[in-house]
Amino acid sequence: MMLFLKSLMMGLAIAAPLGPVGALCIQRTLKRGFAAGVAGGLGTALADAAYASAAAAGFAAFAAVLQKIAVPLGLVGGAFLLWLAWKGWPRRAGPVRAANTAETRGLWATTVTTFALTLTNPATILSFAAIFAGLGLAKTASPGAAVTVVGGVFAGSMLWWMALSGIVAALHHRLPEGFAAWTARISSVMMAGFGIWALAQAVL
Repeated sequence: MMLFLKSLMMGLAIAAPLGPVGALCIQRTLKRGFAAGVAGGLGTALADAAYASAAAAGFAAFAAVLQKIAVPLGLVGGAFLLWLAWKGWPRRAGPVRAANTAETRGLWATTVTTFALTLTNPATILSFAAIFAGLGLAKTASPGAAVTVVGGVFAGSMLWWMALSGIVAALHHRLPEGFAAWTARISSVMMAGFGIWALAQAVL
């Protein structure tokens, strides 16, 4: 039980900071509703669980692999963030109105996008490795414990994204007109900044 709680805390700790994924989640919840926000959160939670699986299978090997692929991941992740920033910049302002329904195809696309973004985000990788070691989860090696760690990380990450999407969706009708457009602009600027930082880190 304690191992699951530690892993859940790690999932929350990694998901909670308002980085590019958080900004994207808020933007999509405002634009398309609660389901779109949760779909994006699911992609992030799955990526976190994938990293947890790799780390639980062998932390030393996991760290060595991350070190070897840090440069290509930084280049791909940085370029992906810049593309999302360009695509997310609002072309015209409009009233705040979250959609009541969302197409299944659109939800799957949102999940895949945030999954790829989280996997290639250097900040997520570094945070994951640091917290994993700090909580002592690197010492866990048994298959049963590995499953517990992965489940806890996924649950913690998903809990955060559901809460964030729920709060934004519940408050969207109280927000002033044009708030969604400004949120999209701020989100795009944040993603562009993270993208430039990732590219610079990879090159330098």
